[in-house]
Amino acid sequence: MEFNVKKCKLMHVGKDKVNSKYTMKGNTLQETSLEKDLGVVISDDGETLSQCQFVYNKAIRILGMINRTIRYKERRIMVRLYKSLVRTPLEYCVSAWSPHYLKDKELIERVQI
Repeated sequence: MEFNVKKCKLMHVGKDKVNSKYTMKGNTLQETSLEKDLGVVISDDGETLSQCQFVYNKAIRILGMINRTIRYKERRIMVRLYKSLVRTPLEYCVSAWSPHYLKDKELIERVQI
């Protein structure tokens, strides 16, 4: 399998970051401190705040779309829409980015209010 060098990036992870330059096929890789892969935001410091903010914003946008487009707001319909459209991004890959700080948990919990 050939790598697309233009899409490859370099992330130094951990406390003792060695700022080395890496090349691939003669091209220097671009350094990044935050990257999104398969819907999960990964940061070089291991914090989950960026992922929590990303998921929170996505869920709020979906709730706004439901509020704007659904006119007949019967409880049964709204619960199904919430479970299928809003909870899905909140629970996606949660084992990979499991929020452990209280501020991150509170941010996610705000979606339900």
